[in-house]
Amino acid sequence: MITDARALKPEFVPRDLHHREGQIDHLSSVLAPLQYDTAENVTIFGPSGSGKTTIAKYVVTQLERETLGIRWGYVDGMSDNTTTAALHRLVREVNLGADLRRRGEPTALALDRLRECDDQVVAILDEVSVLEERPLVALANLPNVSLVAITIDEEEWLDSLGRPATSRMQSAATVRLEKYSLQELIDILDSRVSHGLIKSRVDDEAVRRAADIAAGDARRGIALLRRAAKRLEETDERQLTVETIENVVGAAERDIQQRRVRSLGTHQRLLYNIIADAGEISGTELADEYERRSVDPKSDPTRRRYLKSLRQYGLIEASGEGRARRYRSVT
Repeated sequence: MITDARALKPEFVPRDLHHREGQIDHLSSVLAPLQYDTAENVTIFGPSGSGKTTIAKYVVTQLERETLGIRWGYVDGMSDNTTTAALHRLVREVNLGADLRRRGEPTALALDRLRECDDQVVAILDEVSVLEERPLVALANLPNVSLVAITIDEEEWLDSLGRPATSRMQSAATVRLEKYSLQELIDILDSRVSHGLIKSRVDDEAVRRAADIAAGDARRGIALLRRAAKRLEETDERQLTVETIENVVGAAERDIQQRRVRSLGTHQRLLYNIIADAGEISGTELADEYERRSVDPKSDPTRRRYLKSLRQYGLIEASGEGRARRYRSVT
């Protein structure tokens, strides 16, 4: 049933991207001046599953293939959200820091490696709203580094930045994405089927049903296909049908949730685990328990940023304000 499992992974970047041609052209034009040693920063905004990370990786991969003297690296702000973690991840991604250790090495050393690099560097900062501001400002100050900052909400992120970061990112070029329409998502999922599955064993209506359930979110649609294909591999079912898709909805949602939990950084995971263990907890109780369990507690503003990211990605829910604030885990 499965001919190429890579096509069913959310991080897979296909050779051809459907229904994002305009945004790809715009991003390409912004980064094209890297051929002449200069390019502006760019921000990509849009809802979850709208293709933000995919088009960023697609464009910089194409640019790297066509241009000498360009390197690029990817940093996931959900897992590498501190200054040290983000900078060390980036220098390793661009093959400048294999010998650097995250613990015990000053962040200035990572910045020096980037500054002294003869190549132009593109830093893709995913989930940048969770990232500390210091690496954002430090990287923006390097003349040979261009930032591609990715997050969901443009206004909320820019409003949350301090003055140094705001002055650097407000002038960045902007790429905005919307949720996919039903037909657009059908086309995307159909392409994944062609790349990764035996197409004759997948009903057209099953692809349509997966797109309908996913409601514009490509990540959810791909998760449904992956879980449905796995079901066929593990059973004696021969055809991937509408019924197959409907039978794996719960499992696909759990796959997405588990993947997001695995991507969390240390302090986000601690906050999530406290809420999940309690089922429901007040903001005051959460703060007290976090302080008790954490070796090096983060500040209140940082904690609020982490909790907001957990809400945005459907891992927790929140209600009430101030002292009446309560958090619940989503199962």
